[in-house]
Amino acid sequence: MITAVDTNILLDILLPDPEYKEKSRAYIERGIKEGALVICEVVYSELSAFFPKKKELDSFLEDLNVDIKPSIRDSLYHAGDAWKEYVKRRGAEVQCPNCGNKTKIKCSKCGKPLRTRHIISDFIIGAHAEVLADTLITRDRGIYKAYFKDLRLNFGD
Repeated sequence: MITAVDTNILLDILLPDPEYKEKSRAYIERGIKEGALVICEVVYSELSAFFPKKKELDSFLEDLNVDIKPSIRDSLYHAGDAWKEYVKRRGAEVQCPNCGNKTKIKCSKCGKPLRTRHIISDFIIGAHAEVLADTLITRDRGIYKAYFKDLRLNFGD
């Protein structure tokens, strides 16, 4: 089994996040027991911001038995399709990364609606996992549930 890993899971371990560190580490260990752990280029790039040297990032990933599995044209095209659907549907609401619920948030000063936008990198991560892995470990389940229907997600409920 191939398990893709999202950036937030690796940052939970690296930084470490007091709420999620142990649960993220447990999912990483389970992924190792079940097969291979992989990340796409986007996750590697996002992680690089937290390491002063490339060799330190590579060592961190090596210690966790995480390999980079390059994207392929099919996964990149799939990311573009999902992005296109997102752009059509997004509206003025903010979407919860956990459950996918959408809600409106207004500026406390002027009352105008605030919007956050997912960027294409989220869609590249999701499409990479859906096409090249069997499951994705992530805490950002809302966006992946909404746009990657065939993607199996891990991080509990």
